[in-house]
This record gives sequence, structure tokens and C-alpha cells, in this order.
Amino acid sequence: MEMLNFTVGPVMSNEEVRAIGGEQVPYFRTAEFSELMLENERLMKKFAKADEGARVVFITGSGSASMEASVMNSFTQQDKVLVVNGGSFGARFVKLCCDVHEIPFSEIKLRPGQKLTEDHLKPYDGQGYTGFLVNVDETSTGVLYDMEMIGRFCRRNNLFLVADCVSAFLADPFNMAEIGADIMITGSQKALACPPGISVIVLSKRAVERVNQMHVRSLYFDLKDSLKNGERGQTPFTPAVSVLRQINARLREIERNGGVDTETAKIAALAADFREKIKELPFEFVSESPANGVTPLHPLNVSAYDIFLELKDNYNIWICPNGGELKDTVLRVGHLGDLAPEDNTTLINALKDMQSRGLL
Repeated sequence: MEMLNFTVGPVMSNEEVRAIGGEQVPYFRTAEFSELMLENERLMKKFAKADEGARVVFITGSGSASMEASVMNSFTQQDKVLVVNGGSFGARFVKLCCDVHEIPFSEIKLRPGQKLTEDHLKPYDGQGYTGFLVNVDETSTGVLYDMEMIGRFCRRNNLFLVADCVSAFLADPFNMAEIGADIMITGSQKALACPPGISVIVLSKRAVERVNQMHVRSLYFDLKDSLKNGERGQTPFTPAVSVLRQINARLREIERNGGVDTETAKIAALAADFREKIKELPFEFVSESPANGVTPLHPLNVSAYDIFLELKDNYNIWICPNGGELKDTVLRVGHLGDLAPEDNTTLINALKDMQSRGLL
């Protein structure tokens, strides 16, 4: 029996995307593949609502690869950056800056589920910072940060803004140009609903200029090479060709169906449907500022990880567990991919059955 997937990535893909994955992988140094890649870039810029001079880089690697590439190509040890750390993925930005690339930084540390406010930002006004790193949706706790507020803060302090939208792209409203984000990152396995393997970096005109001036001690992650190759619809190294073809199919589908705002509204409606249905069961909502793509829940009576195992082993349903200190206290239900309200009902009915058996 096929598993019903409520994780936040990889998520369920539609039939068209799955069919492409079953085809022979074509050779990619061709005019046809270049045309496909240029269309991918055009649609990514359109859906990110990027500025006219923006460019797009496709990295064969997970979202973390693009997080690292963005840090390496944007900042040096002469910078001083602010990092929002509200969970596992904020901590990853901290690790990239502190342990790996030794970029001076300050950390805005939030408790799990806590939203970011003006009061958190005020102490850093006018303090000589040059960059700002944030996970727009802190996926480990489902917190959506106020990007308009962050954008205002970055503009008045002239900060270079890197926004990890790996789980937020297409799921939550995001206007790159209006916010003033310099870099936006996402991945193939989230709301794009394709297999993992590709992460995407959308760079503003200012970011492109910055990247072209940087000296990066890396062969694979030097974005100058990626930008140069991208001018002709190519990549410097062999990419995940099938995934890029699947991304193309998904981007075309989104455009046919009304564009990014329609896709975001669909995911928001799916999240609202689930959150209404779950209210009668013994859970608490965790996030003070919920993202559309995922609902984090604290079970009142049993271990969150035990619920994950029971659903996986006996109901053929995947939800998303947490690790570390949140393993037994917070589980996550995703609303990305090829899901419908009736799938929410299937999950709710499974949880009700667990409750009747004394397992919830």
C-alpha cells in the first residue's frame, strides 16, 4: 500500500512529475535543455517576485548546500551579520557562520515556537551590522517570521538580507523585491513537490554584483561560475537533470493554474482545513506565528515520536518527527505536495482510531 505523506520534504509528487522520473535521463549539453533551464529561471524569478535584474542559480545539492553557498558568496570575515535562531535551521545558519566560515555574527535566539518582534531587533539598530540571515519559515517549529518587518529593519541599516525560503517558497506570501531580500533560497522537495536533489538561489541585482566581486575559495560553490554558465542555460557541472526537468513541469503547472498566489492560497486552505479538524484531538499548537506549509503540534498525553512510529507502522501515514530536545514533545504535519482535504480527513481518522485504542 502506498504511504500517505504529510512530511515537509520530500513530499508527494503528482503523476506528471513522477512519470518524468521514470524516463531515460537525456543528455543536457544541448540547446533543448538550455531552453528548459532558461524557462526555469524566468518562472522562478516571476514566482519569487524578484527585481528585473535578478538571476537564478540551480545547485545540485540539498537546501543546506545553497545555504552554505549563499553565506560563502555573500560574506567575509570583514562582515558582521545577524542570525535569527529559532530552531534547527536557524542553528544551521549559526553553524555556517561561526564554526565553518568564521564570519563575525550575533545571534537572536528564540525559544521554540516564538515569533520575532520589533523588540528583538531594536538593540541591533545602528550597530554596524552588514548582513542578516533568516529562515523565513523555521520548519522545525513552523514559525513564519514577519519578513516585511525584517525588510524594513534591513533597509534602514543597509543590511544584505539572505532569506531561506526552503519551506516557505510558494507556501507563504513572499515578495522578494518589495521586502528587499538580496538572496532567496528554496529546494526541489518542498512546495515544488519534486524529488530532492536541487536547491535554488534567486539573487537580486545587488546580490549578483556582490557575488561577482567576491573571491570564493571553492570550486563547486563559486556562484560566479554558475551565473556565467546560466547565461546560456547551463550549469558548470553535471546537474540532477531529471529533477530539473521535473521542476520545469511543476513551474509550468503552477503558471497554468494561476501562478504563485493561487498556489499559496491552495496550501493555506489545506493548512486551515487540517487545523480546524485537529482541534477536537489532544494537541496544542506550538507556533505563535504559523506558517502555511507545516503545523507543529504538541501532544498532551503521549510521546510525539511514538505517534510518528504508530502512524508509519500501522496506518501507512508519514508525519514529520523532530529530533533533539523536541523529539518527544513536537511533531509536524506538512501541507505541501500532492495533498487534498480528504487526505487530512484520513489522517484525522487515524488519530481518532489511535485515541480509541488509548495511544493518543
